[in-house]
Amino acid sequence: MDEKTHWLDHPRNVKLLWRSFLAVLLLLALAEFFVPMHPHFEIESVFGFYAWYGSLACALLILVTKGLALVLQRPDKHYGKDHD
Repeated sequence: MDEKTHWLDHPRNVKLLWRSFLAVLLLLALAEFFVPMHPHFEIESVFGFYAWYGSLACALLILVTKGLALVLQRPDKHYGKDHD
């Protein structure tokens, strides 16, 4: 039986996806030059604020989640069955 592979199993596709995400992020950051800004707070007027704030918030969320996983994680046999 021939096993089908997922399109994300190919490194070339993953690399293309990352480049596409970075290109969209760059275009959205550059759009800030053409869209009038109406900041409520002074820090919002810094170039690329929403891009780096969102990236930092996402990274912080990942770190907090990994920390919670260390605290809340149970062994595989916690409920009496061996789960893989």
